[in-house]
Amino acid sequence: MEYTNLQLTKDMFEKVPKEERNINEIVRPSETYWQDVWRRLKKNKLAMGGLFFVIFITLVAIVGPYLSPYNYYSQDFSIANQGPSSAHWFGTDPFGRDIFTRILYGARISLVVGYAASILNLTIGILYGGISGYFGGRVDNIMMRIVDTLYAIPMLLYVILIMVVIGAGLKSIIFALAIAYWLSMARIVRAQVLSLKQQEFVLAAKTLGAPHMRIILRHLIPNSMGPIIVTLTLSVPSAIFTEAFLSFIGLGVSAPMASWGVLASEAMETLYIYPYQMLFPALAISLTILAFNFLGDGLRDALDPKMRK
Repeated sequence: MEYTNLQLTKDMFEKVPKEERNINEIVRPSETYWQDVWRRLKKNKLAMGGLFFVIFITLVAIVGPYLSPYNYYSQDFSIANQGPSSAHWFGTDPFGRDIFTRILYGARISLVVGYAASILNLTIGILYGGISGYFGGRVDNIMMRIVDTLYAIPMLLYVILIMVVIGAGLKSIIFALAIAYWLSMARIVRAQVLSLKQQEFVLAAKTLGAPHMRIILRHLIPNSMGPIIVTLTLSVPSAIFTEAFLSFIGLGVSAPMASWGVLASEAMETLYIYPYQMLFPALAISLTILAFNFLGDGLRDALDPKMRK
């Protein structure tokens, strides 16, 4: 009886031919981490739209002013306050300057501020947060209490105070943003370093006698790039908006230089009479900030290991 049952059990299972096994097998191509991030990012249409717009507005800021037949500072009162036309796509301002050209030039200034301030924030935040998280103990406690103290001051007020002391101007704005907006980056880097510094590869580097800064910069920071990239991407629109606000209240770049905040400030005087003079700078600021936010959100999802399928 036992033999019969065993024989029946064997008869119930048939050997699948090799060809059929290959057909039913699920094959996934081998991918690196960054290839997988790019694949998932491409599936997010809003993030890709934001990426393409960021690339587009960056290229426009670089080459646009050279392609325009007008410059951003020449005045012609005979064509002052003209509406949009084939000659002046976005119209002219009260001094007869072409608004389209000034927006192109303003894009250059606003993006330079955004990119430069974010890179400086990245540098300061990585070094400060990496050192704090790596050494820990009393060093970490003192460094983080400094950060907490600075966090108690509203960042915008902090920037305004710095601008009042050192004066208005493009370099002053970049400097003020750089020394005021690195706190979030430092906290994120510190948290990542604290979670990684007990890993085997870090202990192996210490055993081999690697210097502390080499361990931080060559081992810990590269393995923390996901949150760092997301924070860096989201810090650019924050810097652009802060620059626009400072220029709007008169602490930005000096005339005749034009940033989007300066254009919006100048348009306030004739808002009800010539609303188009406010419309186009406001659209430029809004679309650029939205594009960076969409890209940052998409990168956050793409870099999240929990989202990997």
